[in-house]
This record gives sequence, structure tokens and C-alpha cells, in this order.
Amino acid sequence: LTFLPSLPENKILVAQSPLLKVDNKSASLICNYTYNGTGKEFRASLHKGTDSAIEVCFISWNTTKSISNSTKEFNCQGAHDKDKVIFNLSNMNASQTDIYFCKIEVMYPPPYVHNEKSNGTVIHVQETPIQTQEPLPAIPLWIMPTVTGVLAFYSMLITAVFINYWQKSKKNKYHQSDYMNMTPRHPPYQKNKGYPSYAPTRDYTAYRS
Repeated sequence: LTFLPSLPENKILVAQSPLLKVDNKSASLICNYTYNGTGKEFRASLHKGTDSAIEVCFISWNTTKSISNSTKEFNCQGAHDKDKVIFNLSNMNASQTDIYFCKIEVMYPPPYVHNEKSNGTVIHVQETPIQTQEPLPAIPLWIMPTVTGVLAFYSMLITAVFINYWQKSKKNKYHQSDYMNMTPRHPPYQKNKGYPSYAPTRDYTAYRS
């Protein structure tokens, strides 16, 4: 806890933790402040750099409502609680490691009041380690020639079997075409004599005397 000393009327004092480490790209920076004036409208902002040149985000509030906004370079949301303002930063990267200052202002009623520059908080955003995929084990050089040789051998074997089968099939067809049709046929001159195909031919020489 951060303890703030008592102040004279209409003064603001801000206290911050000196260091904030960010491991998961998100951080919550708490700005504790003391104010014993009569202000009704306030504005709190978070600034980056030793000269506070960059305003990261801000929140303004009064007795009825509050408004929060951030720059495009940061994902920041402010929240107001009793005697403190919380700036929630997300999606931070290592390049945003720097010192950050809280500024509290009394906007209304007059007079305008703001805190003196605090010691600030160093936000250290740690680099996320790059996960490298382990390389696949290298294939031994002898595997590919062996696989290629086996495939070539089986291809030649299948081709030889096919050629042998084709030659045997061709030879069998050639021998079957050499068989002659041995079915008896009648002489051509008997076809138009009106005899049945099964009637024997008569011998007329027996009637000659």
C-alpha cells in the first residue's frame, strides 16, 4: 500500500508504484491520489516518456458520470474509484516499455488544480518467447533409392507376367483356328434335284440290260 501525507486544502498529491512487470501483455497501473478540495469535475490521464509527451489514455468524471478514452497506439481503459484511478492496459508489446506518469486535474469549479509530477512507474513489458517448431527427423539418404528400386522391380515383374499371359493367349487362339470342320457335306450337284438331304443316290446302271 502507498501512504500519502496530508495536504493543505485544494492540493493534489499522486503516488505510483515504481515498477510494474508485464508478463501476459496486460497491466493495471494504479494511481493513488489525495485531494481535500471542493472540486466536482476531474480528469485523470496517463502519460508515457520521461517528458510525459505522449498521453496514453484519460478518464474524466463528475458526480453523475465518467468518460474514458485512449489513443490508437494503446489499448487502455481508465476506471475511477475512491482516492485512486486504475488504468488497465492490454495487448502491450516490448516497444512500449517505458516510464508512465499519472496526472490528476480538477476541472471544475475554479481554480484549476493538478498534481505535481510524480516519480512515475516503469512498465517493463517482457518479450514473448517465440515458439519454434521442432524440425522433422531427416529421412536417411538410402531410403529413397531403395523405395524407387523396389517399385521399379515390381513394375517390371508385373509387365513380364502380363506379356507372358498375352503370348500364351495368342498361341491358344492360333491353334484353335487350325481345326477343320469335319461335318460331311453333299456334292454340289445334288443340291437342286429335289432329294432330301438324307436320301441316298440311286444307281440306274442296275436297270440296264
